[in-house]
Amino acid sequence: MINYNEETADLQPGRELSSSHSADASPLGLAAFALTTFVLSAVNAGIFPGVLSETVLPVAIFYGGFIQLLAGMWEFHSGTTFGATAFSSYGGFWMSLGAFIYLQLRGTLNFQGHSQEALGLFLLAWTVFTFYMWIASFRMNQALGIVFTLSFFTFVLLDLGAFGVPQATTIGGWFGLLNAVAAWYTSAAFLLKDTYGHVILPVETRKQRTVKQYTREKSRMSSATIK
Repeated sequence: MINYNEETADLQPGRELSSSHSADASPLGLAAFALTTFVLSAVNAGIFPGVLSETVLPVAIFYGGFIQLLAGMWEFHSGTTFGATAFSSYGGFWMSLGAFIYLQLRGTLNFQGHSQEALGLFLLAWTVFTFYMWIASFRMNQALGIVFTLSFFTFVLLDLGAFGVPQATTIGGWFGLLNAVAAWYTSAAFLLKDTYGHVILPVETRKQRTVKQYTREKSRMSSATIK
């Protein structure tokens, strides 16, 4: 479940754990997002020549797209609304971006000299979605908050680049690389916690854990008083 914290296996209020353990899809979804973001951002940042941008096509369609969409469906099954929405949507994003690039290369999409504006419109719509996912991530742990903060600013910079602002795409590429590293870190933290049964890579600060513990205790005491 993507709403993982360091003290419990679950962060969603009022949700009880099932007696039958099912695999956590969030490390997979985050890994798919991270790897695809890394490949595209490495080209956008100018680390690799632009001709290699087509390298992202198979990765975007199959790993960042299809596999991340599956992770989203598994998050639906586990009852995690945030993870289900994030992974399913960004899986759709990568598949649609892959289709966008492929159809342009084949000449099926002809924007008559306005291909950058078309890309900008596409990215702008996803920036709106990323904005409210970013706001929602504040309720999660700090690592996810960082992932979505970097995602939002990456999208904003790529929007500006698509609409002609100089160097915005390159800067967006560097933000995207940081975003990929943050997503990989969070994926590894979730995976290692599930594998070893204790925290190896922290995803929130001690202060955050203390506040959450206090909130849970206060909620528990209030429930006991009502009864």
